[in-house]
Amino acid sequence: MRTIAVLLLALATATVYAQTNVRVRGTITALNGDVLSVKSRDGRDIQLHLLPDTQVVTAKKTTLAEMGPNAYVGVTSVKGSDGRMLAKEVHAIGPQVAQMHGPWDSTPNSMMTNANITGAAQTSGGNEITLKYKDGEQKILVNSETAIAGFEPGSRADLKPGETIFAIVRIEGDKFVAPRVSVSKGGVKPQQ
Repeated sequence: MRTIAVLLLALATATVYAQTNVRVRGTITALNGDVLSVKSRDGRDIQLHLLPDTQVVTAKKTTLAEMGPNAYVGVTSVKGSDGRMLAKEVHAIGPQVAQMHGPWDSTPNSMMTNANITGAAQTSGGNEITLKYKDGEQKILVNSETAIAGFEPGSRADLKPGETIFAIVRIEGDKFVAPRVSVSKGGVKPQQ
């Protein structure tokens, strides 16, 4: 009985923990003090609470070559009509982001792969990159329509109405708390 109680507690804790982080994508409508107002992609008005040390980064256009060999990236992809995975977005990511390959909520049937680029080869339609992560490997086609972005340090001054943001926020009570906000700059958008 004690073992069952411990397992149920662990399951409940894991479920609560899984529900405490959410992805927010949208367009900034205002910044008032420590509250960033965002119109989400689905039309909801969301208020993100910024901490004194919330990190702000701005997206910048880059290339696979500029990222360099063994770059750690997040790749949003979908399966093409030929069965190959086609990258919609490639973004530089920080080492704190967990390696993985799995479903993503960017577009229907999209996948996210967080991994190191360990190879690139010219193929018909673009460059096929090889991504290695702790549980496996993926080969994904990057073509001329793939958005490729890096990030550079920003500030709250970059959080302007009309700019696009991406943030993974913590739910604390009735607040969305944003420890990091990625924001568009010069027309280059953060990952979606």
